[in-house]
Amino acid sequence: MPKGPQGQKRPADVIGCAVTVAKIATGEIEDTKHKAPGRKRSGKAGAKARAEKLTAKERRAIAKKAAAARWS
Repeated sequence: MPKGPQGQKRPADVIGCAVTVAKIATGEIEDTKHKAPGRKRSGKAGAKARAEKLTAKERRAIAKKAAAARWS
């Protein structure tokens, strides 16, 4: 079964796809395309935890390395 851009499962045949679109339009099933994936939330939580753990000196070193990569 093919997957959409966000990994959702969609029918491979034309009729099955049309039925799925009709069900989404009538509200029989919910389209999960616009919901934020769990990875996004866990990534933000991980970034926050990492930022709290780093010292000012370490953050400065990371920022300098990133700036050097952007400008090189």
